[in-house]
Amino acid sequence: MLRTLTGLLMLLAALVPWPARADAAAPRFVTVPGGPLLSSLLDGTRTVTVRVAPFAMLEEPVTEAQFAAFLRAHPEWQRGRIAPLFAGPNYLAGWLTPTDPGDAPATRRPVTAVSWFAARAYCDSLHAELPSWYQWEYAAAASSSSRDARANMTRRNAILAALMHATGQRPGLIGQRPANVYGLHDLNRLIWEWVSDYGAMFPDVNGDVGSAGSASVLRLCGGAALAFRDPSDYALAERVAALSMLAPVDSSPFVGFRCVRNLGDTP
Repeated sequence: MLRTLTGLLMLLAALVPWPARADAAAPRFVTVPGGPLLSSLLDGTRTVTVRVAPFAMLEEPVTEAQFAAFLRAHPEWQRGRIAPLFAGPNYLAGWLTPTDPGDAPATRRPVTAVSWFAARAYCDSLHAELPSWYQWEYAAAASSSSRDARANMTRRNAILAALMHATGQRPGLIGQRPANVYGLHDLNRLIWEWVSDYGAMFPDVNGDVGSAGSASVLRLCGGAALAFRDPSDYALAERVAALSMLAPVDSSPFVGFRCVRNLGDTP
C-alpha cells in the first residue's frame, strides 16, 4: 500500500510544473568522472555492475542558507504555503520563520526536514536533479585517497560510529572533514540524503512496509541482509532502510540532499 502511494505521488510530481528556474549564483558543482560500479545492493540474489556516466555533483549538501534563498524566490515552497501533497507537518518544522532557519551558521549547516518533492524542486531551479542511487553510491564510495574505499574496514566502522553518534542530534557543520578524491564533502557521515529513485532501491521482501515500529518494519529490518552484497556493511543498511521507510512527502531531521547534473557522455 505505501509503495503504491509513493509511486502515485512520484508520478504526480512528474506532471506538476516546477518553479521557474533561477539563474542566481548557484552552489558549486564538481565533476565526477564516472566508471564501473559494483553496487552494494543486490538485484534479487544477483550482484549488479553498472557503468555510471560522468556527472557533476554539488560539492556539499545544500545548506539552510541556500534553501532559504530558494524559498524567498519561490514562496509556494515555504512552510505554510506548500501544498499538502508535497510536504507533511514536519516540513522545516524547526525553522524560526518560513524563510529563516534562525541559525547563525546557516551557511555551513545542511538543510534537513525537507521533503523529496521540495528537494527535487530546488535541484530543478539549478538546472539539475536529485542523484540516482547509483550516482550517489559511486560518489560516496570514494575516500580522500581512493575512488573505492568501501572495503576499508576502518573507514566503514568510522562511518557507522559517526552515524550512530549523530542519531537524535542536529546535524553538524559542513566541511569539518577532508573532501574525497572528487572534491565532494560529507557524503557519508553528516546526514542521509535523498536520491531520485530511493523508493525502488530496496526490495520489498516482506510486503508493504507500514508505519515505523510496526511488525512489518521490524521484519524488513530483519530481512535486510537479503538486499545487500555485504550484509556486514551496517552503515549502508541503516541508510537504505531509513530512506526506504520514508514517503516522498516526509521530512526527516536527518535527511538532506544535494543535486547533480548529467553530462551526457559515456565513460
